[in-house]
Amino acid sequence: MVNRILSLFARQPAGGGAKPVAHSPAEKHIAAVALLVEAASLDGDFGAPELAAIEAIAASRFALNKEEVASLVTLARDRQGSSNQIFGFTHQINQSFPPEERIEVVEMLWEVVYADGVLHDYEANLMRRIGGLIYVSDTDRGNARKRVMARLGIE
Repeated sequence: MVNRILSLFARQPAGGGAKPVAHSPAEKHIAAVALLVEAASLDGDFGAPELAAIEAIAASRFALNKEEVASLVTLARDRQGSSNQIFGFTHQINQSFPPEERIEVVEMLWEVVYADGVLHDYEANLMRRIGGLIYVSDTDRGNARKRVMARLGIE
């Protein structure tokens, strides 16, 4: 699994991006988890609540075991330091996730952003940027946020 994840970063899409590229499940997972790590890190406090949210999301949404989750989170944390990576991950998600799954990615991001119970200005900005980059409308992004807030009991 780790080798497949690492191969993602060395691979370039063929055909200049004119045609959607089929990505393996591992590639989709690392792209999504990298965005979750970015959201968790943005307020300068990547604490236990954010890490627990990311691990729970990865395990439940992607049906991964603890070892696979740990590998994904470790690789994503290593990669998320570069602001250039956000576009690469959002581009990959845009190419390989259908619209309804992109909305699910936004919902996962809201879960991580609200894991500590506070929406930081930088996190709100990131959500707008990512929403635009993966072509999730403001309405869909807002509805995803409301679902997460209701689920977490945040008013």
